[in-house]
Order: sequence, then C-alpha cells, then structure tokens
Amino acid sequence: MQSIPRLNGIIRALESGQHAFSLFAPCEIETAVELQASRYDSVVFEGEHRGWDIAALRNSLQFLLNRGQIARSGSVAPAVTPLARVPANGIEKNQFLAKQALDLGCYGIVWPHISTVEEAYNAVAACRYPRLKDKPLYEPAGIRGDGPMQATRYWGISQQEYYERADVWPLAKQGEIFVVIQIEDTAGIQNLPDMLKNVPGIGAVLIGEGDLSQELGYPRQTEHKEVLDAMAQVVSICRQHDVVVGHPHVTPANAQRVIDEGYRFLMCAAPRSFANLDQARTLAGRG
Repeated sequence: MQSIPRLNGIIRALESGQHAFSLFAPCEIETAVELQASRYDSVVFEGEHRGWDIAALRNSLQFLLNRGQIARSGSVAPAVTPLARVPANGIEKNQFLAKQALDLGCYGIVWPHISTVEEAYNAVAACRYPRLKDKPLYEPAGIRGDGPMQATRYWGISQQEYYERADVWPLAKQGEIFVVIQIEDTAGIQNLPDMLKNVPGIGAVLIGEGDLSQELGYPRQTEHKEVLDAMAQVVSICRQHDVVVGHPHVTPANAQRVIDEGYRFLMCAAPRSFANLDQARTLAGRG
C-alpha cells in the first residue's frame, strides 16, 4: 500500500494546502472525453437533477480514462477524479445509490439536502465497509455491501489494496473516498455544528445556494445579503471544526470573493467554461 501514490486528486490538493477544483457534469461520453485533458481535480457526475442512470455513469467513468495520459503520469488513477451526486435527499437515505456508484469506481459521493445528524451519519456510513466494534475507526459504522470488483479494476489496484484504501478521508488517513454533504436549508445550518462534532469522515460541506435562496425567499438571488449571510454561517462553522467548505458556482464575477472568504472546494461552472476554471486557479495560486 505504501508504494501506491495518492489516487484521489481532490484529497491530494487539499492535503497539500491547495484549493480543489471540480464541477457538476452530465453523465455523457462526450463530456467525459472533453474533461480528460482539463485541469479540474475532479468531476461530479450529476445524478440528482438529470436522473440516475447507472449505465451512463459507468460509461462516463470509462471514457474519462486516457491510457496515454495515465502512462505518462506514473499513476493508475485518471487525471480527473470522478465522483457522483446521488438523487436522494438526505432524509431518504437510499444507501444503495452510493453503493452502486462506489462499486463502479467513483472516488466519492455528493449527498444533497443533508439537514440532520442522522442524515450526515448515514451519508458517511453508506460509504464505509462494516467492521467490528472493537476495531479502530469504528464510527460511523459502515453499511456498504461488499462487491468492489469493477472498482478495483477501475482503480487499477488489487482487491486487498482497494479494501485498504476504500475508506473515507480524512477519518482514515489512507482513505481515497471523499464524502461531500450539501447544506441546502436553514435546518441544515442549525444542525451543522452537531453534524461536524458527531460525524467524523465528512470530507467537505458544499453549500446548496440555490435551494437555500429559495427557502430564504430570494430564489436564485445568490448575491442577496441574506443569502450571503446564511452561507457565511456555514463557512464559519466549518472553520471552527476544521472541515473543508465548498462553493457550488464559482464564476469570474465571484471567484475572488469566494476564495477570500475561505472556500476551498470550488465548483467552477459548466464543463465547457474552462476559462472560469483558469481564472479561479490563478486567483488560488494554482495557475
């Protein structure tokens, strides 16, 4: 295991003190091919608002791979780390969605609409394998079923090596699974301190500013003071608990502010808006 370098590009960037850059993208072969040579650290294949299509997700993961690129890099991992956003809100649980995505080879899951400690616990537990209570790092108790044969092939490592790596970071320091919970309502903000205090293994908190602005009465007015104030609460809570906070829509208009405010997991607009990514990378010192 020691000879295998870090596989997850998001974790690699965050461990080195840098910002991590990602985007939401449809499960489409053309988009996956286009992203191969981009400078994103990761891509989140979208399953919440575009429908859950496990075959399309599998194809997208495969077409994200570029054999020449992998050979030149010296790593078995794709240059752009794939994650998936599942369609189920936190209250719906639906652990099987995470299981399916992870078994295909995804390196993490984005969970929308997490509002309670119980929902946050489920999000992390669904991404972990079970272990006995007397073993280290027992909590959150894993509930993921065992069937990673496609994932081991995709990761390019043996099954035992996969088991050693297939845990959630930063709870497990060698873990390659990145769990993102989305805070998208005021109940989530209210409960976030308890989530971060009681549920280890959350890789990042990503604010859902669209849904949050709906509840606050300013639909899609994401620069409205009340919306920004609510988002600032999330940033402050994450800082207090030393958890990465993410912004869902980084554009040329807000990139400097977003970086200055402390967001480190940056979703840079649409797949073809590489100029937005380039500007954000430059502002974050990764030009």
